[in-house]
Amino acid sequence: MNTSPPIKGNNRASRTDGQEARDRLFACALRLFAEKGYAKTSTRELAQAAQVNISAISYYFGDKAQLYRSVFNDSRCNPNIEPAYFDDQELSLEDGIAGMMRVFGDSMKQGELAQNCLKLHIREMLEPTGLWTEEIETQIKPAHQSFVRFLARHISQKRADDDMHRLAFAISGLALTMMVNGDVIMAVRPSLINKSKAIDDYVESLSEYALAMCEREAKRRKK
Repeated sequence: MNTSPPIKGNNRASRTDGQEARDRLFACALRLFAEKGYAKTSTRELAQAAQVNISAISYYFGDKAQLYRSVFNDSRCNPNIEPAYFDDQELSLEDGIAGMMRVFGDSMKQGELAQNCLKLHIREMLEPTGLWTEEIETQIKPAHQSFVRFLARHISQKRADDDMHRLAFAISGLALTMMVNGDVIMAVRPSLINKSKAIDDYVESLSEYALAMCEREAKRRKK
């Protein structure tokens, strides 16, 4: 039986204020880490930007390194697909590709959050802390291998050869290019991604392009 006292109004407000402080710290950290990098962003600067006490960093995240890790790996703007998704034997080629494209499209809908996360990844590549290498090994590589098996299964190939890997990279590259070229697309043809519905339409088109690529690869192998 739960014998805890009911939450009073003051306690509720305190918890809300705490979440708001954490969110401000997270948002400021994402922006500053993306602009300046991990090494050149001080804990004092982070605290001042978020208008919190410097001890809030350790309270909410442990330390600066853990704050950076939390920001870098945030699922809202750092889309990753679980390998088990593609290992589902009942998953159709069309649904599997569409699902993957939607993951990237939903990330783009985060707007400034997604843009800062992209900048942060570029910064991490230029000034590595080890998190990008870790992400490749623990998330991207397993997901890619699973995607290759998924494609091979639907193209009726027993072995995942170099051509299967090329196809997998080409398909995932469609979605990645949409994200990386966001600024260019907005400058050239903003109507393609300036609304949620527009991003959904873009994702649907990319899924159709990817299916055409799979069809072409299947025909090529039959020659």
